[in-house]
Amino acid sequence: MKGLYFHIPFCRSKCPYCDFYSVKYDEASAEKYVDALIAEMDKYQGSFDTVYFGGGTPSVMNSRLIGKIISEAKSHFDIADDCEITVECNPSKNLERDFDNYAKFGVNRISLGMQSARNEERFALGRVADKIMVKKAISDAKKAGITNISLDVMLGVPKQTIETLDETFDFIEEADVTHISAYMLKIEKGTRFFDMKDKLHLPDDDTVSDMYIKTVDELKKLKFNQYEISNFSKPGFESRHNLKYWLLDEYLGIGASAHSFIDGKRFYYDKNMKIIDDGIGGTDEEKIMLGLRLNRGIDKSLVKKDYKNFADMGYINESENKIALTQKGMLVSNYIISSLI
Repeated sequence: MKGLYFHIPFCRSKCPYCDFYSVKYDEASAEKYVDALIAEMDKYQGSFDTVYFGGGTPSVMNSRLIGKIISEAKSHFDIADDCEITVECNPSKNLERDFDNYAKFGVNRISLGMQSARNEERFALGRVADKIMVKKAISDAKKAGITNISLDVMLGVPKQTIETLDETFDFIEEADVTHISAYMLKIEKGTRFFDMKDKLHLPDDDTVSDMYIKTVDELKKLKFNQYEISNFSKPGFESRHNLKYWLLDEYLGIGASAHSFIDGKRFYYDKNMKIIDDGIGGTDEEKIMLGLRLNRGIDKSLVKKDYKNFADMGYINESENKIALTQKGMLVSNYIISSLI
């Protein structure tokens, strides 16, 4: 079955590091946008076993609108009974009532934008919610019956050190969640952080590498399995939706800036909801590029270039039929992957 993605572009305010497409939220615009999403569904058909609401900040909308989209999706498409339905949420809003409604609509997974359990690091990233609000959001989700909870963690942020990471790991252990996405901060063009990059006092590259290695090691101690370069889960709680991207399974994205891969072809919506052809997908190059992000690796027959040097240096593990990046290799994955495709 395919994955179904809805892009919700609304935010209360733009985080200084974010380069995803988003616009300032207002209720009338959200109502109009949801109607446009529903109208787009008429163009497609199919069976889906994951639904993902990304953004932007989907939880900024009235929860009724999330329910409306899910209801219409079930009318338009064949949605599996055991469908994984995820909503990205920002804990700066009191989500107690939203989570109750989400659960009634069939939402069974939450991705919560924590970034750090340390308040000064969160605030430096432009996040409004403090540690207590993050803790409340997790508790409220569980009370609503949504126990599959992912937390976002960001590495290499302003005011962060190797030592301050411990507060985040302690929080994760206490929170008893099922999934962690841990990304290194990238300063992207078009963001406020890019404009002020010389004043941010970020950790240096070696320190960020040490942070990544520590994150992998500490999460392993907490029984999280690293299944992708930046993603870790308790057994059986991998993101079924995101795995479709890396495994080149089919997925349909609806909404401004949403991307799709169907029948070997890629296309996406621009900011004006116009569909743009994006060429052919599923090539061997893509299989290498995406597959090497996963700890399961790829079939070595895909690789036509010599990778023995990377294996000798400890960047690649080789088995009878597969190759996979080591922890050290994941730190320089972009270089290795570009060398092999």
